Amino acid sequence: MEWQPDEQGLQQVLQLLKDSQSPDTATQRTLQKLEQLNQFPDFNNYLIFVLTSLKSEDEPTRSLSGLILKNNVKAHYQNFPPNVADFIKRECLNNIGDPSPLIRATIGILITTIASKGELQTWPELLPQLCNLLNSEDYNTCEGSFGALQKICEDSSELLDSDALNRPLNIMIPKFLQFFKHCSPKIRSHAIACVNQFIIGRAQALMDNIDTFIEYMLQRTQDPDENVALEACEFWLTLAEQPICKEALSGHLVQLIPILVNGMKYSEIDIILLKGDVEEDETIPDSEQDIKPRFHKSRTVTLQHEGGEGEEGEDIDEDEDDDDDTLSDWNLRKCSAAALDVLANVFREELLPHLLPLLKGLLFHPDWVIKESGILVLGAIAEGCMQGMVPYLPELIPHLIQCLCDKKALVRSIACWTLSRYAHWVVSQPPDAHLKPLMTELLKRILDGNKRVQEAACSAFATLEEEACTELVPYLSFILDTLVFAFGKYQHKNLLILYDAIGTLADSVGHHLNQPEYIQKLMPPLIAKWNELKDEDKDLFPLLECLSSVATALQSGFLPYCEPVYQRCVTLVQKTLAQAMMYSQQPDQYEAPDKDFMIVALDLLSGLAEGLGGHVDTLVARSNIMTLLFQCMQDTMPEVRQSSFALLGDLTKACFPHVKPCIAEFMPILGTNLNPEFISVCNNATWAIGEICMQMGVEMQPYIAMVLNQLVEIINRPNTPKTLLENTGI
Repeated sequence: MEWQPDEQGLQQVLQLLKDSQSPDTATQRTLQKLEQLNQFPDFNNYLIFVLTSLKSEDEPTRSLSGLILKNNVKAHYQNFPPNVADFIKRECLNNIGDPSPLIRATIGILITTIASKGELQTWPELLPQLCNLLNSEDYNTCEGSFGALQKICEDSSELLDSDALNRPLNIMIPKFLQFFKHCSPKIRSHAIACVNQFIIGRAQALMDNIDTFIEYMLQRTQDPDENVALEACEFWLTLAEQPICKEALSGHLVQLIPILVNGMKYSEIDIILLKGDVEEDETIPDSEQDIKPRFHKSRTVTLQHEGGEGEEGEDIDEDEDDDDDTLSDWNLRKCSAAALDVLANVFREELLPHLLPLLKGLLFHPDWVIKESGILVLGAIAEGCMQGMVPYLPELIPHLIQCLCDKKALVRSIACWTLSRYAHWVVSQPPDAHLKPLMTELLKRILDGNKRVQEAACSAFATLEEEACTELVPYLSFILDTLVFAFGKYQHKNLLILYDAIGTLADSVGHHLNQPEYIQKLMPPLIAKWNELKDEDKDLFPLLECLSSVATALQSGFLPYCEPVYQRCVTLVQKTLAQAMMYSQQPDQYEAPDKDFMIVALDLLSGLAEGLGGHVDTLVARSNIMTLLFQCMQDTMPEVRQSSFALLGDLTKACFPHVKPCIAEFMPILGTNLNPEFISVCNNATWAIGEICMQMGVEMQPYIAMVLNQLVEIINRPNTPKTLLENTGI
């Protein structure tokens, strides 16, 4: 006899479901009542009944019933009586084609939850039936089954390719592939998403069908529906990161490369969203939501090697090279460009025969949209194909520099980005050949009338600064005039990027910046901004980072400005510590502080100590910085400790007499932070201990036991990063 609900019981369950949706009833109590009903063995039958059979009810109530059932399955499935479990499974499969997309999705989630309870083995009819339902003439049934299969593939991909289930993938994959040609974009998209789950594990069933699969994928990457094309394009991105990529794709590059290149054009909708026809917008203020949050990168202390800044590729975070940030929605253009970038890194020069014939046509095309996409292609392959591109660069770079003056803002901005990707080569040539013309044009673009171009030019110039370093010294006066002029011109968002360009300039030319003429140009606008900003303003972060680089570079040249800057940093640390204290004692009364204020301030103090050396003595003497430092070194947040140990080391070098009285209190804290789990904290603590040892000499003896064992452990660990090894050795 099929189970039937009792009318009164059904009304009771419906009432509770309704109550728990209403904002005014005490939802907690209703949910507790629903939880208590679990002691009735057939309560879950009522829930599945409301979800699948009670078509007269509204969808939110039916869906909620299914979600509560899903939670019950998660928590109590092993206690369901067998007849209840069977009833639920049967109802799910019979109703997977419900006309409502919301109900279909809810049933799909429920099926997956049951399957993930180890039930794939004990529900042998599930996969064959779902695969069978894909053939249904009824769209809803096909779509509902695919939705459920996609969730199962995401949750249980390893199990599906195992002997425990007799490898159902051998049947499923060829089946999914047939649907790559389906007339509905939604179903093509499900089919691709299902198959994509098996690329990473290199499922044998997929490998056996790999050529058919790649054929299908090439077609789908050109799908007229952008969502399907994007799902398919992500496949090339995933495949490129797999060891099998080269072998699987070699024969298909001739078809794939033109498809990816074609996907890199702006769509009409992109151009509208990017206001591609608006050329001059520099006077329009930025809206606050356009400004992405920035994250401060705390100071990590490294040995200054002959090659300038830190060791390459180690612990230094990669800037995401993003050509069109503000459309940070992932789209086909970005995905195609990313795929080409990764493939260029896999195939290197072997990619060029497929690309160069295309590039010629693109880069000189009369239609700006096509020309723009060609410049993006050139930038995307820069890293992987650099060696192979070198013979063409003497001709290409001047053409790109010319594109910096294009009448279309989107062409000017992409040219900035692509040129920055070749900055390394530009700097390796005699300066008059390309560096000088590139720098001259980029500086003009920094003062462009279009905000997107200003942003791209400023970022590209920062990259050029890092590559060129002291090659820039002869042009400093000219560079500073431009950057200072931009101060008066920029809206909010680009000002933040301008600070970065100035800070990078200071890092790149170092003490060459310490000339009265340069200080005269640079410092007044920086200090004016500094006085304008309130202590609570997050715009202080990039400004403090910038000043930290400037103070380190100017050394004694920064002396006239150091007092107010020093005082304010101490105040920021003090305020943040006080707020953290109040918050920990009365979390309901006070907000948690934003500790970035403290981190950035500590880093700027380090910059001052490093730049001013002994001159910092009087400032330290008149402040309570040592007391504050003692608290910061014990903060719960690793980045705060990391920056406080950097400052401790810098103060040890600059004015040891002020540090010495605190050593007995500081050493035990340093010892407990020699934990390589927090690599940057450990690195800076190690460096500070080294600096203290050099000052203390024989007086270091009583503290050795606190640190020696940890240091020995670190130096013997496998895979310790080079900087940490050097600091430990010292």
